[in-house]
Amino acid sequence: MFNFHNILILGELEMIDKKELVDMIEKVKLERMQTNKDVWEKHIYLDNNKVLIIGYEEEEVTAKQDPEEETVKNYYWFWELRDSQTWDVLFENHDKSFSFCESEIGTYSDQERVEDIVGDIDEAEVCGWSEKDLIKDISEDIADKVIEWLTPIKR
Repeated sequence: MFNFHNILILGELEMIDKKELVDMIEKVKLERMQTNKDVWEKHIYLDNNKVLIIGYEEEEVTAKQDPEEETVKNYYWFWELRDSQTWDVLFENHDKSFSFCESEIGTYSDQERVEDIVGDIDEAEVCGWSEKDLIKDISEDIADKVIEWLTPIKR
């Protein structure tokens, strides 16, 4: 196993169980992608020229935000299984079922500082669909889906 920042190379997938996959999903570092959107990804290279990409991105805002008011940014987790040679997508999950949000006001994005300015923020009201802002909150769900995706490939 070779770990270099956001890349993990894995040898024999047959030897990996769910617990090992969850561990890899949680330990590989997320890095910001070079794009005009707020996108973070981690890449886990598997055997048979497969790469698992896990990340999150900010949902597009349709209305212009007032910098003096509290702004809530919504993010959603996604994951994809790609061919590492051609970069073709084999399977993907962009259904936005695991989302989270962050609030900021002006240049303050630290949650405690925002709450000092605007009062207590009940993110469960604003982001009621999910409190899944950490990879460890969803790593088992991702591992289950990836194992499901890989099963027919192995046959």
